[in-house]
Amino acid sequence: MESTVSRRATLFVVCVAHFLMPFMMSAVGVSLPVIGREVDASAMQLGLVETTYVLSASIFLLAMGRLGDIHGRRRIFQYGLILFTIVGGLLSQAWSIETIIGLRFLQGMGGSMVMATTMAIVVSVFPPKERGRALGIAVASVYAGISCGPFFGGMLVTAFGWRSIFYLSVPFGIIAYLVSLAKFKGEWADAKGEPFDWKGSLIYAGALLLLISGASNLDQGLWAWSLVAAGLVGLALFLVFEARIEHPVLNMGLLRQNRIFALSNLAALFNYAATFGVTFFLSLYLQYVKGMSPQQAGLILIVQPIMQAVLSPFCGRLADLYPAERVATVGMLLCAIGLCAASTLTAGSSLTVIIVTLVFLGIGFALFSSPNVSVIMGSVPPRYLGVASGLSSSMRTLGMMTSMTIITIIFSILMGDSPVTAETQTAFLTSMRIALLVFCGLCVIGIFCSVGRFNSGRE
Repeated sequence: MESTVSRRATLFVVCVAHFLMPFMMSAVGVSLPVIGREVDASAMQLGLVETTYVLSASIFLLAMGRLGDIHGRRRIFQYGLILFTIVGGLLSQAWSIETIIGLRFLQGMGGSMVMATTMAIVVSVFPPKERGRALGIAVASVYAGISCGPFFGGMLVTAFGWRSIFYLSVPFGIIAYLVSLAKFKGEWADAKGEPFDWKGSLIYAGALLLLISGASNLDQGLWAWSLVAAGLVGLALFLVFEARIEHPVLNMGLLRQNRIFALSNLAALFNYAATFGVTFFLSLYLQYVKGMSPQQAGLILIVQPIMQAVLSPFCGRLADLYPAERVATVGMLLCAIGLCAASTLTAGSSLTVIIVTLVFLGIGFALFSSPNVSVIMGSVPPRYLGVASGLSSSMRTLGMMTSMTIITIIFSILMGDSPVTAETQTAFLTSMRIALLVFCGLCVIGIFCSVGRFNSGRE
């Protein structure tokens, strides 16, 4: 299969897809106020526009990875591109907030079909000695999408209206699909013929639905906490169920017997949980404490993802030359140091200190992310590459959710329902410092997970 597929074309298609998915998320976030005014949406409904997309992607990632292993990663990837592109076109014509929310769920499903298979496709095409660099470039395109979303999304919304963001997804999606159709020959389906675990997938989807719904509303009281508890119980039942069936959607043997795979995914979970909330806090900090406009704050915050996008290919190359788990551990250590530095920010901190902190975090995350993905994808047999890709992406989503849950809990304890104002600035800065120290602690735990891989042989 490797010889019949153009590596350059494969990487191009994967990078276009990797750019498009996060771009559509971050760009839509900028357009929410305009969408709200045009379709008369409440704040809660606007929140659902983003939450529904993340929820849908989270629910389907693991299942789509497994379906790729069984029915073909190329097929699932291409179907995902088709769905994502068509729904993007429909969203550009949406007439109500309810329509937008429903279509965003379908768009998240299409995104999960793409993101659950891309890394597995890259690993299937590139030989081990070139894999780290290829994965680094693929990861860099994700950060490029995140970086460009707010900036170009804001420009599009200002010049042409919010619908222009969704128009943009159509040509990108069509180009990626046509190139994949022309250049992807044959199929990757190393688990072909095995049955799909529908029951396990439904349990997992239900548990995540409860967990994310509860975590998104923790400030609403006991009912939200009850949903979180029910979601955690559901995840525990899912793991028990998966351990007892012959062809599970998540092979528990990979986690029990493959120490590298298990610890690498745990390291990813802790890293994303530790780093995702930084942008949220610093956005509020720059606007409410330092008095910047949203555009000024965005130009400062873009420093971190730009650093990640620029350095990720180089860091992926490092993972080809040196043990990838050691490169990833250095990255995690730099993230912990950066988070500790960020926790010392005060109302009087200079802009230079803030930018240096963001640069440091960008370097750390670039050193961690693509090498860690390389370790995950290189630690499993070919028949489980889709599951590994889906689980790796799921760790990212669950880590982000964990990060925002920690923030919600700290805000509810220290600030209650109070908005960030001049009067509550001290409470906000205290909340930010405590949360960033908690995130630093999560990074330290992640370092121990990462170090635990050093003396483990490949499975």
